[in-house]
Amino acid sequence: MPEFIHPSLILFAGALLLPLLQGRARQAALLIVPALALALIATLASGEHGRFEFLGMELVTGRVDSLSMVFAWVFGIILLIGAIYALHVDDWVQHSAALGYAGAALGAVLAGDLLTLYVFWELMVITSVWLIWRRGSGVSYRSGMRYLVVHAIGGVLLLAGVIIHYQTTGSLAFEAFEIGGPAFWLILVAFLINAAVPPLHAWLADAYPEATVTGAIFLSALTTKTAVYTLMRGYPGVELLMWLGAIMTLYGVIYAVLANDIRRILAYHIISQVGYMVCGVGMGTLMAMNGAAAHAFTHILYKALLFMGAGAVIYMTGKSRLTELGGLYRYMPWTFLFYMVGALSISGFPLFSGFVSKTMITEAAAMDYRAIIFLMLLMAPAGTFLSIGLKLAWFTFLGRDSGLRPKEAPGNMLLAMGIAAFLCFAIGVYPAPLYALLPAPVDYNAYNIGLILKELQLLLFTGLGFFLLLRFVGGKNAITLDTDWLYRGAGKRLTLALRDGMIAINARTRKITMSGLRARAARIRSRHGRDGKLARSWPTGSMAMWTAILLASLLLFGIR
Repeated sequence: MPEFIHPSLILFAGALLLPLLQGRARQAALLIVPALALALIATLASGEHGRFEFLGMELVTGRVDSLSMVFAWVFGIILLIGAIYALHVDDWVQHSAALGYAGAALGAVLAGDLLTLYVFWELMVITSVWLIWRRGSGVSYRSGMRYLVVHAIGGVLLLAGVIIHYQTTGSLAFEAFEIGGPAFWLILVAFLINAAVPPLHAWLADAYPEATVTGAIFLSALTTKTAVYTLMRGYPGVELLMWLGAIMTLYGVIYAVLANDIRRILAYHIISQVGYMVCGVGMGTLMAMNGAAAHAFTHILYKALLFMGAGAVIYMTGKSRLTELGGLYRYMPWTFLFYMVGALSISGFPLFSGFVSKTMITEAAAMDYRAIIFLMLLMAPAGTFLSIGLKLAWFTFLGRDSGLRPKEAPGNMLLAMGIAAFLCFAIGVYPAPLYALLPAPVDYNAYNIGLILKELQLLLFTGLGFFLLLRFVGGKNAITLDTDWLYRGAGKRLTLALRDGMIAINARTRKITMSGLRARAARIRSRHGRDGKLARSWPTGSMAMWTAILLASLLLFGIR
């Protein structure tokens, strides 16, 4: 038996196998493949594996250390939970895309060199976009195309940075980069795009709410956290990241408070929560880095739980706007209960997972005498609890009865939510197993009376303010403009300009071609008389070319 089997191989093989199966066999494979991958992750031995030479370059496909294993473990766990949640869906394209996407993400976090990282980085884009397109609506198709274009730009920047780095240093090893130079900045921007750092973030809030109910679970877990891993590996202690991350925590919260669509609220909170991780990477201290890794782990679990709860509501009601929902706790009590576990976790309530990871980053800022950063990180949980724990919960499950009478979610969806909720609570009560996985030894205890009282005061007073101002904080059926407005508007204008230009060029081409045909017909008639026949050939090649360009432009930029 080989000493090292890459877990991504199991997932890729499963993705290829699923289309050949049907019914119960496909469902069984959908559970067995992630379970095998998770079992394989558990057997990985520390060290560098899968080393080989390609065109004179040394590549390492399996670097196993304490940092990569934190992400590998949680990716494997959430893939299995997500597979259980998606068990009722009869769509092999979604399932194969999810397995391929998870395999690419695992490949990226285990990559020991930049070229291997780039290959898996691009494969993540190709596979994940299908989880948006398979919803089957025009909006989801256009959102998927914008998602694809943005990440294609990020991939080009990453490849350019890798090439320049290799030319400059002669090495493709993926280690911490030296500050300065084109390669440093190109690769950093590529990583920041995938981490959804403002103003490069709008693809996330645009695409994730339009994904399939089950696809959003995997999207929320993999792309941004893979980017956090790459930042931890390549850019620890870069102070710019500390400030960008602190801004993210507040930026995402503000837009979440303004949003009306339940999955758009959750999508903006991905930006906010990833901000804690990016900020921890920028601080670069052992405690901050441990906090970033721990928070990535807990965030994947509770954010997936929140998306599962929201997805169950959408699946059972067909509605996703707060203004269309209300009173669902009577008909979906288990979904409501599991959702609230996720809401309390993301808000940082004691005894829930977010508390034992988020406070580690906040306290790291205090211990490093980062007063402004500390205050920014301290304010964000109030907005998180306001929008996730109060606003979304109240206007979806509580509050006025919307008249909807849905049934409870299917059993497999409830089972997946129950497993995620148990993990969120278990980690919050007993974080030692999580701390044991972290890159450095942990000397931190979240359960001291001062920290508990500080968090409870902040969150409970937020709750008081919510209920005092309840009639002013409801969802509004409106669109909140974000930075994607810039390229949406530019894309629309560019598409229309291209359309007008192509129409003009095609008309000119047609005129010239027809003029040539008439001249040719006249010559034939002069040689063969009036009975001479001419097979008229229309300029179909030109028409096809311009039509293809027009369609490509419309697909690239879209018009919502």
